[in-house]
Amino acid sequence: MYWCKIARTEKEFAEIAKLNYETFVEEIPQHEPDDNGIRVDPFHNENKYIIVLKDQELAGMIVIRDQRPFSLDKKVGPVERLLPEDALQGKLCEIRLLAVRKDHRNGRVFFMLVGALSDYAYKQGYSAAVISGTVREMKLYKQMGFEAFAEAVGSENAQFVPMVLTRKQFEQSIAARLKQKRYSFYPGPVLLREEISAVLTEEPVSHRSYDFELTMEKVKNILLTMSGAAYVHLLSGSGTLANEAMIAQLKELSGKGLILINGAFGERLMNQAARWGLSFDYVANEWGQPFDETQLRMQMDESHYEWLLMAHGETSTGMLNDLEIIKHLCKLNNIKLCLDCVSSFGALPFSLEDIYLATGVSGKAIGTVSGLSFVFSNHAIFENPSLPSYLDLGLYSNGNIPFTYSSQALRSLERALEYYKCGDRYNLLMDRYELILAAEKNKDMEFLTPNGYPMIVTLKGEDSCSDMAEDAALSGFDLHYKSAYLAKRAWVQLSIIQPNFEEAWRKFHKWYVNYKEYQNNN
Repeated sequence: MYWCKIARTEKEFAEIAKLNYETFVEEIPQHEPDDNGIRVDPFHNENKYIIVLKDQELAGMIVIRDQRPFSLDKKVGPVERLLPEDALQGKLCEIRLLAVRKDHRNGRVFFMLVGALSDYAYKQGYSAAVISGTVREMKLYKQMGFEAFAEAVGSENAQFVPMVLTRKQFEQSIAARLKQKRYSFYPGPVLLREEISAVLTEEPVSHRSYDFELTMEKVKNILLTMSGAAYVHLLSGSGTLANEAMIAQLKELSGKGLILINGAFGERLMNQAARWGLSFDYVANEWGQPFDETQLRMQMDESHYEWLLMAHGETSTGMLNDLEIIKHLCKLNNIKLCLDCVSSFGALPFSLEDIYLATGVSGKAIGTVSGLSFVFSNHAIFENPSLPSYLDLGLYSNGNIPFTYSSQALRSLERALEYYKCGDRYNLLMDRYELILAAEKNKDMEFLTPNGYPMIVTLKGEDSCSDMAEDAALSGFDLHYKSAYLAKRAWVQLSIIQPNFEEAWRKFHKWYVNYKEYQNNN
């Protein structure tokens, strides 16, 4: 298989020096021969090398560099004075040392290099790139979208044309049309199945209309059936808004609370509760560490708590906290249980029958657009003038539609929820989760926690590395690793909720096994 990565090791740089010599000394006589058969580029320490490998063998390379002066500056002077205006709208970089070994010149390596380069350049914020294009490969450069901006330079045997590539030029090029398919493992936003996305183009309907009311009622009934809760309140906003509305209800309780934390979203709940000025204690475990039932019993014996707040599915670790144990302890101690189920609701079946409040969203496991969230309860909630109106769940009770909603978003949620009627969505996500668990069983991967759930997993130890995620992106796989809480720990996550997961997983798994073997040898 052909795949891409960024060169980082001395062994890789040694292979690059050989390819540099083969291409720019022996094939294109740009430099004088050397008995060593290697050529280290004079800008080596400033270069970012993107390479394509065939399994474990270097097949091609391309370099991106943004330090001035460019090598092209030395040939034609400062390039800005010659470039078109649209190439000067942002950061500028130089592309150099495009080389493909002769036995891999099948077109595929070239287009993989170009595609990986464009993805990397976009993420770095470059608006345009310049290159000294050998006159021997003008056809290839034009397929990339490059256009000449000055006369050819160099010797008679090694002539180069100064060329520029803007984002617009690349997007209209043959290379852009032939870019490899991308596969997403993000936990959101979710790419939409066609039957769900189709409703987003329907004519909008007023949230005061009878048709809208019917759709709202249908959605609520499905959500109540799925959850086992007595009431559900739909809000127009993210899961953070739903959690805010849930915590706002605790402001009216007189007793102290207990917050359980073993990940980023447990910490976020605590921060939200603190902003509301709530009185609470907290139990903070190491991230990914399950709560100990005995410890919690002791904590509850030491102090009287009126409410308990925690994340059910902790997205930051891929851990599912044991709901039955927490429900049992809360029931024994007459504690009102409040749950952040933003990542768990829709990922697997569970009952909210005995909870006080819980939250969920449209845009995670349920698999439609984000923007709708919900708060479940098993008690009637009444209007509270002391709360901000948008967060007052009492305004949403009794079938009220107090504020504007997107009818298309509501219809897409209705369409997505239809997949839960016979458990099809739950079964699909569990089948996907078992595929991932099989990779761990085969020791291809290792996960942070054994207490996972069918929504997202966190790679552990050597398997979790931002360099790996960056290399995966160059080969078309978008992993979740840039959130601040993940970047701080160099953790990488794979979500299973995207619609083309099966194909994406099959290709990524193959890539990953090959990648690990390569890394072990380099």
